[in-house]
Amino acid sequence: MSWSDSSDHNLFSSSLASYLDRKILILLRDGRKLLGTLRSFDQYANIVLEGTSERVMVGNLYCDIPLGLYVIRGENVVLIGERESAEEELSPHMTCVSAAEIKRAEKADNAAELKGSMRKRMEFLDFD
Repeated sequence: MSWSDSSDHNLFSSSLASYLDRKILILLRDGRKLLGTLRSFDQYANIVLEGTSERVMVGNLYCDIPLGLYVIRGENVVLIGERESAEEELSPHMTCVSAAEIKRAEKADNAAELKGSMRKRMEFLDFD
């Protein structure tokens, strides 16, 4: 088979090579979302991102926390996709806030979630 064969071309275009030097979004196994420019990768899908930031979203709030040059181990990658333009990327109801504000919102969200799960675990107790 030659490289000009259409089936080979489709395989090549679906590889990470087609994302080189493009802005991408990576979803990690732990749920984090990283944004950056793909600079390099290897056969294990280990990835080097330049200008990386972590996007944290809580409710209608979001914050992009800058991380700089970032190396991601391939086994932690769940999803890779090319980013849209910044204007089209988020819903219009989302509000950009500072890192301090998003951390406060995360704490409040986690506390509410913990309180709800504790209440659910203790439903068998009759407090009346």
